[in-house]
Amino acid sequence: MEDNRLFSEFPPVSTEKWEEVINKDLKGADYEKKLVWKTIEGFKVKPYYRAEDLEHIEYLNSNPNQFPFTRGKHSDNNVWDIRQDITEKDPVKANAYALDAVKRGATAIGFCAKAIETEEQMAALLKDIYLTAVTIHFNCSKDFRKTLELFVAVAQKNGFDTKEIRGSVNYDIFKYALKHGAFRLGEDGDYDYAAGLIAYAKENLPKFRVLTVNGALLNNAGSNIVQELGFSLAAANELLAKLTDKGCDAATVAKNVVFNFAIGGNYFMEIAKIRAARMLWSKIVEQYKPSCDCALKAYINSTSSTWNKSIFDPYVNMLRTTTETMSAAIAGADSISTVPFDVAFKQADDFSYRIARNQQLLLKEESYLDKIVDPAAGSYYIENLTDSIAQYSWQNFLAVEEKGGYANALREGFVQDEIAKTAQQRDMDIATRKTTILGTNQYPNLTETMNAKIEKTECCCCHCEKGNDVKTLEPYRGAEAFEQLRLATEQSGKRPKVFLLTYGNLAMRRARSGFATNFFGVAGYEIVDNNGFATAEEGVKAALEQKADIVVLCSSDDEYAEITETACNLLKGKVKSIVLAGFPKEMVETYKGYGINEFIHVKTNVLESLTSFQKLFGIL
Repeated sequence: MEDNRLFSEFPPVSTEKWEEVINKDLKGADYEKKLVWKTIEGFKVKPYYRAEDLEHIEYLNSNPNQFPFTRGKHSDNNVWDIRQDITEKDPVKANAYALDAVKRGATAIGFCAKAIETEEQMAALLKDIYLTAVTIHFNCSKDFRKTLELFVAVAQKNGFDTKEIRGSVNYDIFKYALKHGAFRLGEDGDYDYAAGLIAYAKENLPKFRVLTVNGALLNNAGSNIVQELGFSLAAANELLAKLTDKGCDAATVAKNVVFNFAIGGNYFMEIAKIRAARMLWSKIVEQYKPSCDCALKAYINSTSSTWNKSIFDPYVNMLRTTTETMSAAIAGADSISTVPFDVAFKQADDFSYRIARNQQLLLKEESYLDKIVDPAAGSYYIENLTDSIAQYSWQNFLAVEEKGGYANALREGFVQDEIAKTAQQRDMDIATRKTTILGTNQYPNLTETMNAKIEKTECCCCHCEKGNDVKTLEPYRGAEAFEQLRLATEQSGKRPKVFLLTYGNLAMRRARSGFATNFFGVAGYEIVDNNGFATAEEGVKAALEQKADIVVLCSSDDEYAEITETACNLLKGKVKSIVLAGFPKEMVETYKGYGINEFIHVKTNVLESLTSFQKLFGIL
C-alpha cells in the first residue's frame, strides 16, 4: 500500500525562506516593532511558530494524566463541573436558586454561608439537594469549621454518606489579610485553624478540599497573568511548608488546596495559564515527596474575571464570559463558574443565571469540549505560550521566596506594589484606548442610559474592618473610570451637544467624524453628525442653529488650512470649546492661535481629556 501523505508533493519551506518573504513584504520596516508582540507580562510573542520552536519544551513528551500534568488530569475525557455561585444569603431563597440551577444543568453549587448559624438554617439551605450528586462549595462564612460541622450534621440526618460528598470551602488565609489588612487569627493562629480544618475534613468529609488560594483576587485587582499564577503558587507553597512544619502530611495538604483563578479575555494566554499552573504545581509538590502521586494534581476552579466587565452595553459581557469559559474548558479546569453578565451593576436574577449556565452547557452539549482531552495539545502557539508563562510565573514565585515567603512579601507590600504597577499600566492602556472595552471606552451605544438600573450591592463575604499589618488589595473594574464619567453626565441632567463640522475629503471627514463620535460618545454627550458642508461659514451657521456646546472640525490635515481660521473667528465666544480631530504637527501652534482648544487623535489620553470637558461643563 502506498504511503500518499497529504501535501507530500509540496517541498518543505524553511524558516529562513519564510523570514525572507516576510522581510520583503515589510519593505524595510522593523520586524520586531511591526510583528513581534510584547505582552504586559513582559515576554515577546512571535508572529508565527513552527515545529522547531517546540524542541526545547520538555513536558511535550508526557501524555494526559501523566506528570507534570500540563496536558490535564484525565486520559479519557475533559469533564468539568458546571458551577453556579449563589450570593443570596437567605437560606430559603438560596436553596430555591440552587434547586433551579441543578434542575437546569449545574453540577456544582457555591453558597454564601455567612448567615448560616444553626442546623435549621443549614437544613433550609440544603433542602431537597442530593448531596452526593452535586459538588457543594461554601464561598464565605464567619467560621468555616462551624459551617462544616452544621453541614455534616444535616447531611447525616438526611441519610447521606458524608465520606462520598464532594466539595470545598473558601478558606484563604492570605485573601483575608489582603482584604482586611491583617491576618484573621494572627498568622500562626491561621495555620492552626487550617490544620484543624484539614483534620476535621479528613475524618468527616474526605472528598472536601478546605484550603483555597484565590488568584482571582489578584486578577481582579489588575494583576497580569504571570503575577496571578506566580504569586498564587507562592501562597500555596507557603501553606504546604507551614502546615507540614505543624505535622500535617504533605500529600493531605496538597490534596486540600483549591486554586481559584480568574479567567480574562486574553483567550490563548488564559488557556496557557491553566496548563502552566498544573505543571508548576506538580513540580512544587514533588519536592515535598508526597506519599501518593494524586497529590501532584492541581485542582483548579476558574471563574470569569470581573476586571474586564462593564456596566454599559452589558450584553457584551455575555460574549466576554463565553470566550473566558471556553479558555477554561479547553485548558482542562476542574470546575468553571461563569459569572452572570449583569453582576457589575445588580444582583444576578433568573435570566442572567440561566444564561451563565447555558454558556457552559452549550460548550458541553453542542461543542463537545468535555469529550476531547487537551484539545490545545500540539498547537505551536499555545505550547510556547504555556512555556513562556511558566517561566515568567516562576520568576515571580522565586521573587517571593527571596522575600522569605508569601506572608513576608505581603507584609512588605511587595506583592501589592507589583500588582499596582501593572494595574496602573493597564489603566493607562484603557485611558488611551490601546485596550478597548467595547461599549465603554470605544463604540458606545449613544442612546443608552444605565444610572436607573444600577442597584447597590453588598459584599457578602466578610466584614469591612481594616487592620494595618498588611497593605490591602482592592478589586476594581477597568471600565470604572469611564463609567463614572458617563454616569456623571446622566446624573447631572446636562448633556453637552457636540456638533461635527465636516468638510472636504469624504474619506477623511467620515473617518474623523467617526472618531469624534466615539470620543465624546463615551461620556454620554449628544452627537450631531453631518454629511458635509461646502464652506466653513455654512458649517458654523448650522452649528449655532443647533445650539452646539462643542464644535469639532472634521477634515483632512491639508484642508484644515482652508476652514480653521474662519470657523474659529465665527465661533469664538459662542460655543464652549472648538476642537480639531487630528494632530497636524506643523500647524498645531497656529491653530491654537486661531482658537482651537483641543486636538483629539489616536494618542490622546481620552479619559484625561474628557475629564477636562466634564469640569468645563460643571458635571464633575
